[in-house]
Amino acid sequence: MKKLLFIACVVILLVLARDHADQSGLTEKASGAARSATLPFKIAWLSMKEPDSKLVVPVEGVSAEQIRDSWHAPRSGNRLHEGQDIFARRGTAIRSATGGYVMRVGESPLGGKTVFVAGAGGRHYYYAHLDDYAVGLAVGDYVTPETVLGYVGTTGNAAGTAPHLHFGVYTMSGAIDPLPLLMDRS
Repeated sequence: MKKLLFIACVVILLVLARDHADQSGLTEKASGAARSATLPFKIAWLSMKEPDSKLVVPVEGVSAEQIRDSWHAPRSGNRLHEGQDIFARRGTAIRSATGGYVMRVGESPLGGKTVFVAGAGGRHYYYAHLDDYAVGLAVGDYVTPETVLGYVGTTGNAAGTAPHLHFGVYTMSGAIDPLPLLMDRS
């Protein structure tokens, strides 16, 4: 019963926010604020769905067979690699591997230019070492496997390496290997 009540509240809030934004002629800044304000509800709604059993390879023009397994390879600082490195030419488009909402667009010392996307089942998808972001990409945006998030690069601790995307998948229990989930784009 509580779950149904929660779902009903989320749906009502989303409809009200959408209708208000449509009728009030909000500026882009205010519209972005409205998107961000409803983001936790959208992510909660999405997290109640089953996680995707398959994801499309996020780097345009790369097949799943071309990805050399780098899961748990040793890294500096006594770390293990928690993702897959997908190599491609600098500037190659990176598309979302699944449907979801952009949670974060920003920079970090390890990942450089990064994007986090929240997907079904409470999974979070991490795209790192981007050369640049897609124009207009913002927190709260709904993305699909057709949405460009950014472009392959060497930012963060990837400076001096071959251009690649670090792609990570995180669950409530921690990182999981994305490679078995990846399939070619049609």
